[in-house]
Amino acid sequence: MPGDPVLEPLGVYVHWPFCQSKCPYCDFNSHVREAVDQARWRAALLRELTEMARRVPERRVESVFFGGGTPSLMPPETVAAVIAAIRNLWPTAPDLEITLEANPGSADAERFAGYRAAGVNRVSLGVQALDDEALRFLGRRHSVAEALAAVALARRTFPRFSFDLIYARPGQSAAAWRDELAQALAEGPEHLSLYQLTIEENTAFHGAWRRGELKTLDDETAADLYEVTQDEMTRAGLPAYEISNHAKPGAACRHNLIYWRYQDYLGVGPGAHSRIAEGDRRLALRQHRAPEAWLETVEAKGHATRQEQVIAGAERLSELLLCGLRLDEGISRAAFRRELGAEPEALLSADRLAQLAEEGLITLDDTALRATEAGRRTLNGLLAYLQPEGNLGVGTQLKVAS
Repeated sequence: MPGDPVLEPLGVYVHWPFCQSKCPYCDFNSHVREAVDQARWRAALLRELTEMARRVPERRVESVFFGGGTPSLMPPETVAAVIAAIRNLWPTAPDLEITLEANPGSADAERFAGYRAAGVNRVSLGVQALDDEALRFLGRRHSVAEALAAVALARRTFPRFSFDLIYARPGQSAAAWRDELAQALAEGPEHLSLYQLTIEENTAFHGAWRRGELKTLDDETAADLYEVTQDEMTRAGLPAYEISNHAKPGAACRHNLIYWRYQDYLGVGPGAHSRIAEGDRRLALRQHRAPEAWLETVEAKGHATRQEQVIAGAERLSELLLCGLRLDEGISRAAFRRELGAEPEALLSADRLAQLAEEGLITLDDTALRATEAGRRTLNGLLAYLQPEGNLGVGTQLKVAS
């Protein structure tokens, strides 16, 4: 309506921490439980949302993302209740994007229909591989046939769908990965998330790697597979809009973009993170990580925020760089001014900016600072050089969607 206030955008992330089994590569906050009191968990999620809305009112929710864990283990009634609460607590965009992560092994037509009826309009499937031997290696419970059946079901049920694949697996060749990508593209996705296998601490793969039982792909072959990824996806009309995420024009995950554009988002559920602006300050919030501690704390206090800190100037700059330089579009000058009140030339070393530009790793023009394709391939080193004294620790806690 004319005269209505312009509300700042907000994303809402809802964490469901439970899985049927723990994958050997996964370092997310996910847990296996024999039984879950669904009614109790639903009530706690709704209560924490209510508390968050009291703290962050007068915003317009642009996206909702159910992540995990395995959110497709949630009853559709819980998903519906959460979506209804969000719509009641905040104004929402007319084209609100509501994504739910699902595993092929927990996908069935009745459950998917329930999510669609609840308001979910985008599903992200954890396919991870289109090779049965690779799926066994990755600890997945589904087969290729089950994965493709889940993709077909998602395509019939939801307006938008995406799925994940993990590459640079031990022994994987460029030719095999090219064939796997072709098979994935034949399913007609508008969006694919393609991640190189990394060995994270506190995972089963990390233990096997330290014991010498797991040999990772050499760097040269992994780099070749990355090049295959970029070439094949660009040729298919799904170029990378972020280092690991590819989409048709206009089909990028809007929730992802909220993270990487360093806009505000709220996280509810065990271990969830938030980034919110309060006046000139930007705050980082983190909820209790352990599921049972989170649940009991919400029931006792109304929320389970365990940690809250003001993101200082250096950390704020580090997070902005870490997030924004992953994107093909880079970091707008407006974002630098919004977050730090200055242009990038006043915040970063002019000599280093010039050197990185001369080496073809960044560009800086009237609109934005961007990492080139070559720069994104070596982003960690670029970030360290661009801000050698920077503290990237806070930013590395961000968990992105797919």
